[in-house]
Amino acid sequence: MIQQKKSLIDKIQLLGASAIDIIRSLGNAGIFLFMSLIGRRGPGKHFQLLIKQIYFIGVLSLPIIIVSGMFIGMIMALQGYNILVSYASSEAVGQVVALSLLRELGPVVTGLLYAGRAGSALTAEIGNMKSSEQLSGLETFGVDPLKYVVAPRLIAGFISMPLLATIFVVVGIWGGALVASDWLGVYDGSYWGNMQSNVRFGYDVCNGFIKSLVFAFVATWIAVYQGYSCEATSVGISNATTRTVVYSSLAILGLDFILTALMFGDV
Repeated sequence: MIQQKKSLIDKIQLLGASAIDIIRSLGNAGIFLFMSLIGRRGPGKHFQLLIKQIYFIGVLSLPIIIVSGMFIGMIMALQGYNILVSYASSEAVGQVVALSLLRELGPVVTGLLYAGRAGSALTAEIGNMKSSEQLSGLETFGVDPLKYVVAPRLIAGFISMPLLATIFVVVGIWGGALVASDWLGVYDGSYWGNMQSNVRFGYDVCNGFIKSLVFAFVATWIAVYQGYSCEATSVGISNATTRTVVYSSLAILGLDFILTALMFGDV
């Protein structure tokens, strides 16, 4: 009996310690974000660094975004047509493709691809800078690494990912039109006409864009924090990169449910 009580107490202590570690990590991440962004004098001071990071995060991610968007749009059109044709509503496939991409698949899939490609690269890059003592070197010369290294990457990610999500949606809609009109024989005017009459800019487009902004902020924040706080070893960098992808993916999916309930839950 005494041993069972002791085992129960040990489990409670372990659970409490884990909860404290999570709260401590969230607090450290919040302080890290605050110190990275506070007191910035605008992007002009490090404008070249910002442009370089936008190229690294955004432009270099375009191939995977375009290819993925094209295939997902084509898949959505094919699956939507197979379902709608049994209800004699195949003309509504354009509406299905557009709303699915704008509301859900565009922001979410772009966020997951962003976390896997750009987020992991940011973590590895900052982790390598830490392991090679470049961050310490910046502090030696009186340069704050949070302002010089972290802040441009945060802002670049916040700018780049919504644009990538927009490109993903546009390419996906054109991919859906390619399958629906050229392959399955859906009238081209019906595809685009139903889409235009049922997609609302202030509701569907704007809410999807807000989702991508939130995902961009959270995924980039996780990536730079994991790189900056990782152990300065090859194993530490590898573990931090893995944590970036896992934490970002879980955060995006969890936030997607919350945002969808708030934005579209009353439909």
